[in-house]
Amino acid sequence: MFKRLAPYLFLLMLCSHVPTTAMGQTAPEQSPSAQPSSAASATAEKTTPEMSSRDEAATFKVNVRLVLVRVVVRDQQGHPLGNLHKEDFQIFDNRKQQVISQFSVEQPGSQVAREQKATEIPAEGTEPSKTANVAERFIAYVFDDVHMSVQDIMTVRKAAEHRIEMMQPSDRAAIFATSGQGNLDFTDDRGKLHEALLKLAPRPIAPSEMQECPYMSYYLADLIVNKHDPQAIDNATRDALQCSGLGASASNAAQLAIAQQTAQNMAQVTAQQRLSVGDSETLLVLRSLRDVVRKMAAAPGQRIVVLVSPGFITPYLEQQVADIIDYALRQNVIVSAVDARGLYVQSLYGDMSRQNLPNVLTSPQEAVYESMEESADDLVLSTLSESSGGTFFHNSNDLDQGLRQAAETPEYYYILGFSPQNMKFDGAFHGISVKFTKPSKFNIQARKGYYAPKQAPNAQDEARQEIQEAIFSQEETHDLPVDLHTQFFKASDQDAKLSVMVHVDVKRMHFQKTGGRNNNDLTIAAALFDRNGSFISGNEKILEMHWKDDTLEHKLDRGVTLKSSFDVKPGSYLVRLVVRDSEGLIAAENGPIEIP
Repeated sequence: MFKRLAPYLFLLMLCSHVPTTAMGQTAPEQSPSAQPSSAASATAEKTTPEMSSRDEAATFKVNVRLVLVRVVVRDQQGHPLGNLHKEDFQIFDNRKQQVISQFSVEQPGSQVAREQKATEIPAEGTEPSKTANVAERFIAYVFDDVHMSVQDIMTVRKAAEHRIEMMQPSDRAAIFATSGQGNLDFTDDRGKLHEALLKLAPRPIAPSEMQECPYMSYYLADLIVNKHDPQAIDNATRDALQCSGLGASASNAAQLAIAQQTAQNMAQVTAQQRLSVGDSETLLVLRSLRDVVRKMAAAPGQRIVVLVSPGFITPYLEQQVADIIDYALRQNVIVSAVDARGLYVQSLYGDMSRQNLPNVLTSPQEAVYESMEESADDLVLSTLSESSGGTFFHNSNDLDQGLRQAAETPEYYYILGFSPQNMKFDGAFHGISVKFTKPSKFNIQARKGYYAPKQAPNAQDEARQEIQEAIFSQEETHDLPVDLHTQFFKASDQDAKLSVMVHVDVKRMHFQKTGGRNNNDLTIAAALFDRNGSFISGNEKILEMHWKDDTLEHKLDRGVTLKSSFDVKPGSYLVRLVVRDSEGLIAAENGPIEIP
């Protein structure tokens, strides 16, 4: 299991209680209690503490399922545009216009603050933190060694080696193979990355001795077995007659009929075998890609997955592709794809690399099938790229340029969100189209659809997901008056304690007035990452506030300060802080730190 899947356990790993201070006093630890009855409300109002904390996850009110659409708009020269507004777009779900309830303009780039905030009053025996050089951009190169040929790998390896040499100091790269062999986690060690590239080799599931009579591709097998295409069956039958010699041995009409039936049976059996292998290979690639995208959710910065593949088809696996897209959008992961075949030149006589020679009678039709297969193989690569805001590079031998473009993020993109009207939890596919409000010559790149969930979403899980998504990002938001400060104390040359202090300007917050008190809850989550962006540890706390009017007005001028600690070794780290209140407002800050 990937080490970086740790963030999925993060919200369950609650640290031991750390004293919470307000006005120099320690907040008492409170256990959850039942809501007081109306008769006892006056007594409860007097005894309810004004501030308490507990180490368990909060439950927030979550809206109905939100469908996210990442949109890249380019002008006629191909340049992304970032000056459009919500009113410029229309979005349709199965041709029915929807209300755009969420809209933002994103400009990917360095989100890490380069200047550490100074501590107001350093604690005795501590040292002010130093700025760390931490990872900001994470590029996961996923090589489809299940489908690539030796020639494909040799070509893409050379291009990938050049891209590795061009890495910036804040870049981290990882090498993954869809076969699962020779994977290398995120690092800036160019030597290890080059070593991982040298280990790439074709690793198909299909055995080398698999029957080649008749010739059968995964695409043809799908036509024959799943789609019952009569022309494909006839073409494979005639091919089997030639390569098996059955047609030449038939001396009369009766023998020819028997030979034809035998050849058709051969074609059907071969198609079943090839379909089984092809399904396994496609499923393996999709699972590998899904795991990498999930892994990228733990990267605290720009997240780019570059899939290098000659393409493949996905019979009856479109739901898995849609799930990858949906998860990538929610985790702010961009997926790009590079066609490893480069400039693809089709032969007029079919695939000349096959073991048995092409049939003169069937090769023209086989050439047609190959052209159709080429387009079908590209479809999943283009769908993944266009839907997540990435780049699909194909039909060119300049793979160095392709990998460069695929590893870049658009200068601007838009996030459009809508809650589908009358959502039915039936798993059905919904077509999406994004249009301009007024006629325009600009080009829109966006996902083409989504699958409805098969059951209603769990509100508590979605709330946890929102906090987790904010933790594993580097975007800073300031919806709440929160400041992050860090200090460290070195107990020895090898051991240090990193203190994370969160100051909340309570008087600038919004409170709900109920029961004579000013109420709001804060969920405060902190996570620690190493210099390569690997998740190390995290903690979460809920601060419940029920301030009296007098306290809020006259006694909270200095706000509330919370403190937590991490045991660390000397090195470069990134502290990520996310604070959310019960109304859904979020503050998120970064704290790079270098411990010598």
